[in-house]
Amino acid sequence: MEDQVFSAIEQKKVSSQIVDQVKSLIANGKLKPGDTLPPERELMKVFNVSRPTLREALNMLSIMGFIQVSQRQRTKVKSLVPSNITEPLRHLLKEDIKTSLELIDARAIIETANAELAAQRAGDADIERLESCLDEMKKKLDDEVGLTDEDANFHLAIAEATHNKIQTHLMFSIYDLLKEKVGLCYYEDEAEHIFQQHGAIVEAIKAKDPERARKGMEDHLQYVKSLVNRLIAKEEKEKGRSN
Repeated sequence: MEDQVFSAIEQKKVSSQIVDQVKSLIANGKLKPGDTLPPERELMKVFNVSRPTLREALNMLSIMGFIQVSQRQRTKVKSLVPSNITEPLRHLLKEDIKTSLELIDARAIIETANAELAAQRAGDADIERLESCLDEMKKKLDDEVGLTDEDANFHLAIAEATHNKIQTHLMFSIYDLLKEKVGLCYYEDEAEHIFQQHGAIVEAIKAKDPERARKGMEDHLQYVKSLVNRLIAKEEKEKGRSN
């Protein structure tokens, strides 16, 4: 043979093979942002490796930004959107409540598309999860902290129902921001109304009606924006009195 068509076989370290497998699971969506990995002992058994080899692999994945390793908590899959993007936003939101309006505008761009795609692609498991989110939200209508968590879980579940990994990671990147600020809207009798809006979005997704799902999400976020505007006006009025 005149031209060499073969190449040497690369002998990869076992830890590198573990890294490749976890990265592949993240890439194909089987491991999602926020998912927890099994305990070390279980992973050692699954991969049939020693503790040092496993820890070397987990350390490599952590350095690459795929997972978050904690001594006190289970290892979690991270969003692929870097924290140096979300952390400045977190500070802005804490400094100025009006930044919440800009967050809602950004969410509207992402989440109306999420609702539309979810209506086209959601499977039975996705619908079941969305309905479970509604059930949990209904149980916590009088619990502002729990309700805030369930609201954020609902919006993330819609992102996952798109079966678009980029959409899921983008949504997860603002997950904590959403959890911090969505509670602003739950005061007086608004929780029940927002719950009904969520239900309408789920019904549109179940009916595989992308246009209605998109419109439902758009109307919902506009309503949330009106509540934040009302809260801002109230705070400014109180500041005026104190001055």
